This record gives sequence, C-alpha cells and structure tokens, in this order.
Amino acid sequence: MDIQPIAYFHSPLTSKFGIPKQSGIVDILEGTIVFEKQYRNPDALRRIENFDYLWLIWEFSANKHEATSLMVRPPRLGGNEKVGVFASRSPFRPNSLGLSSVRLKSVEWNSAHGPVLHVLGADLMDGTPIYDIKPYITYADSHQDARSGFVDTHQWTRLEVEMKAEDILRLKSEHAFSDSDIEQLVRVLAEDPRPQYQSNGEKVYGMPFKGTDIHFKVSAGTVHLID
Repeated sequence: MDIQPIAYFHSPLTSKFGIPKQSGIVDILEGTIVFEKQYRNPDALRRIENFDYLWLIWEFSANKHEATSLMVRPPRLGGNEKVGVFASRSPFRPNSLGLSSVRLKSVEWNSAHGPVLHVLGADLMDGTPIYDIKPYITYADSHQDARSGFVDTHQWTRLEVEMKAEDILRLKSEHAFSDSDIEQLVRVLAEDPRPQYQSNGEKVYGMPFKGTDIHFKVSAGTVHLID
C-alpha cells in the first residue's frame, strides 16, 4: 500500500524534545492541521464540526532510522524495563505510524490554505505528516472499564514549574508570548520532557517552543528556568 500525507501538523514544538508522551495529557496545547492542496475542499470536512474529538493517523517522521528491536523501554517504566513493541506506544516501530486522539477546537473554513483544523492536546511535533483523520465516536471508542497494563501500576509524576515574574516578563516582551503560550509551556515542562534515565540536577536542558529556546534545570522535582 502506497500512502501519501493528506495534511501536515503545525505546533509550537519544533523538535522531538518536549513533545508530550501521549495525546491529551497537555490538553491545552494548541496545534493546527493544514491540508494538502488536493484536499482543501470543504466537502471533505462537511459536518466534522459536530465531533468533539478526532483520531489522527500520522508518521514518526523525525525518526530517521529503522526500528532494530522488537523490545522497547517505555518512559512510564523509567526507561529501564523492556516490553514488547506491540505492548507499547513507542515511536520506534516496524512501521513508523502514530495514532492520537485530539480535541477539535474549531474549523477555520476560509483561510489562505483552505479549511484548517484547530485542535488541542496533540502529541505531534511541528511538520508531522498526517495520513488520515477519523472522528472519535464514544459508543465504539470509549471503554471505561478497560485495563491499561503497566500504565495502571506505574503512575506518572508531574514536576512543579518555577517561573519567576522576570521570566514571564521577558517571554512576553522579548518573544511575544501570550498568557496562553506561557500556560502551554508550563504544562509541557510539568510533564518532564527529559529522558527518564537522566537525573542530574545540574544538567541544563534546551527545548524550542514557539521559536524560542527554553533552557532549564530540574532538581528536587521542580523545573527552574535558566534562560
């Protein structure tokens, strides 16, 4: 089967570092879906605005090498314990396809790029190719009593984010961040973007967000902005 992108995703996150580890966990994170020219027809999206959530089928396009193992190390298990690739949501898979549920915020019907979807909560980086979009349907897609394997027994600990008044002022005055941008950044940092094997409190990490390089340290469960 030969498949081609129908659209591309646009996000304030322009590298793999910092991408939420699952869709929906940073539910205020904004993104847009811009369709390829042959799909910029309102008929292709007719009545999509009546759905609250969408499924996106997309490519782990930033992974430049093929998966070489059928075992992976999920972050939820600390990056040390192995499970089968098909018992995980690892980005390193035989076929580099991702599946994400995102909230449909609005449809911009008459943009310069045709109809554009504005969504929330995606775990896709900027420029990700999207191969299909399907509506999320509650009666078929929601299973409230389902078990979730090791996810049920290994809770994810969020970090506190220390952002001083001068940090906020600089982001607003020098980088044109809005209050919403800052709130999204704080939520992304709270999800701990570091590799799970890293615990050095003196190590400085860098993460691009909305074209700005954010540098930070993590110590005692708190994120401290450095620059």
